[in-house]
Amino acid sequence: MPRLYTPKPSKVPSSPFSTTAQRLKRDKSRNRGVSAIHATGLRRRQTLHVKKEDLPTPVLDTAKHSKIQVDPNHGLWQFFNNKRSAINTPDDDHAHGRAWTVEELRHKSWEDLHRLWWVCAKERNRLATEAYERRRLNAGYGEYESQHREREIKLTQRAIKHALTERWYAWDAARQVAVEEGLDLSGNGPVWTPQNFEEDDAELEEDIEDPEGRQNNTVEEERLKAVSPEADSTQPRPQPAATG
Repeated sequence: MPRLYTPKPSKVPSSPFSTTAQRLKRDKSRNRGVSAIHATGLRRRQTLHVKKEDLPTPVLDTAKHSKIQVDPNHGLWQFFNNKRSAINTPDDDHAHGRAWTVEELRHKSWEDLHRLWWVCAKERNRLATEAYERRRLNAGYGEYESQHREREIKLTQRAIKHALTERWYAWDAARQVAVEEGLDLSGNGPVWTPQNFEEDDAELEEDIEDPEGRQNNTVEEERLKAVSPEADSTQPRPQPAATG
């Protein structure tokens, strides 16, 4: 008969199989077995850093509670609605106007746009807080009105970004013109007086339409300047017409 193949013994350490639970070694902790869940208190002669006499006693009587004075004009009230309640009513959330347009915001100053932006930010913060409170309480109302109000606020913020972007491009174009004209942009140079571009454009159009007439007018002006004041005084002055 052929010999059966006998595998070589493995060098990997192994332990014999056993269904008996392995006994763990004791960690020698003195607080072992002290649990607040199982109400296992302290052992004999065991002390803590905190004494029971030093712990404050809660006051359950509401009449004995200390009254805390709250500032009615505190800044945190701006993150709540006008009624200062946790959730606003759907009618109050629905009572809002339309969003600001870009055309309207183009006429606003930087300070006005800055204030309007943060008013929108605080309003969105309030709506997000109330939405979280509705989900926690499972209220089941007010979500549509809140989302529609937040949409108008986002449109206003988008319009603010649009207006500021236009101003930035206008400023950048003016800076490029100043650099091309060789102006000192450090702030220490002379004040730049812009030219009247409308008059320059009008003169350019006249030169294009009638260049010969423009040249004749220039020659006539130079001839009149060459005449001396004495020569003008010798010329006979026109006499007034006789009245009948």
